[in-house]
Amino acid sequence: MRPTTTPLILATAALLAAGTLSACGGGSGDDPDTVKVSFKQSTDNEIRVMDTYLADIKKQFEKANPGKKVELVPIKAPDSEYYTKLQQMLRSPKTAPDLVYEDTFLINSDITSGYLKPLDPYLEKWRDWDQFIDTAKTAAKAADGKTYGVPDGTDTRGLWFSKAIFEKAGLPADWQPKNWDEVLDAARTIKRKVPGVTPLNVYTGKPAGEAAAMQGFQMLAYGTGKDPLYDPEAKKWVTGSKGFKDSLQFVETVYDEKLGPDVSDALDPNFATRVRGELLPEGKLGIALDGSWLPQDWGKGAGHEWPEWPQKLGLAAMPTQHGQAPGKVSMSGGWTWAIPSKASNPDLAFAFIKTMQTKANAKKWYAANSGIAVRKDVAADPTYVKAQPGIKFFTDLVATTHYRPAYPAYPKISTAIQEAMESVTTGDSSVAEAAKGYDEEVKSATDGEVVER
Repeated sequence: MRPTTTPLILATAALLAAGTLSACGGGSGDDPDTVKVSFKQSTDNEIRVMDTYLADIKKQFEKANPGKKVELVPIKAPDSEYYTKLQQMLRSPKTAPDLVYEDTFLINSDITSGYLKPLDPYLEKWRDWDQFIDTAKTAAKAADGKTYGVPDGTDTRGLWFSKAIFEKAGLPADWQPKNWDEVLDAARTIKRKVPGVTPLNVYTGKPAGEAAAMQGFQMLAYGTGKDPLYDPEAKKWVTGSKGFKDSLQFVETVYDEKLGPDVSDALDPNFATRVRGELLPEGKLGIALDGSWLPQDWGKGAGHEWPEWPQKLGLAAMPTQHGQAPGKVSMSGGWTWAIPSKASNPDLAFAFIKTMQTKANAKKWYAANSGIAVRKDVAADPTYVKAQPGIKFFTDLVATTHYRPAYPAYPKISTAIQEAMESVTTGDSSVAEAAKGYDEEVKSATDGEVVER
């Protein structure tokens, strides 16, 4: 690895002093000296991790670049509404900000729609780009080979479990299930021996959105075999998959045997907030199939302070279906910073990205939001590894992780997955019926570009 020898903030200041930053395009009345930054603001008023971080970057940027200003434009909305509001803003130069926060699952859709600007001319001149791991770079690369976003971290997923509930149930403190059956058996044991708690949570249904499709369903599907949703060689989406049906069967079992939350709770769009803010901290949930970011809600000053969580919770990798190699599975996603094609000040926006993405600032962000490093120099830094309990566990999962097939059709595929999950969760459809409905939706969403297995 080649460490950075010159602070990027100073480099940015020199760049500005040379007068190379300019306003390009833009709507009526836009200030060429102000960069507008839009991002997702949590609907929980007590959780403001991003706000705090960006406020600090704003101060750094304005101090390093006299005369330049940063206007933070938060979008307060749950995930599904955020994407809709963001796309509405991107359509017009009058409303498009200069910099936007894009989820990797949606970015290719926005690229295809022409909403985002390719960043390659900037990246070629930015030596820190060499510090980003290759898999993270591909998250914002389109079919045209160009890169449209700079990742600010990734995430992984696993099984969180309550040590107190496991002790009452007689389950091992060092639990590491070897296959799906052992996960379900642990949940059944909790149901039998520890009444009054929810044994296992697997997000499901349309109200949960991408949480259901990704950390619910795909954590199962990618444990059934190679490329369960999209065949990269055929460049077609997969239908008729046994792995898909087996994954739905797991979901059906959880809710049919009442191993999961009540269906009405599971289909509450705010249930994820309850999981991390109530059920886990209050010892009401045995096992949670969830993400590496949960501790951001439990730190000092966060919405649900819980300093005891490292002593109260255990971590286990999600196993593959039958324990087949590599034995465990994870999914990774993350977010990127992108510049809209109708941005007024794209050069200034990229200068702001560079300030955000110094090694020091990136390390601050990973610690603040319980993120997994995408910069090699940060991942190798001992202070990063020791920054938070659990960070090594989740970082080690990157070796066996998978990324969503985030092609333009993916948002529709994701919705079809959520619908299939919801129908078996409620009992409205059998696994076979739900899988058939999914196949039909995929064929429709891709104009028949499918391969059957």
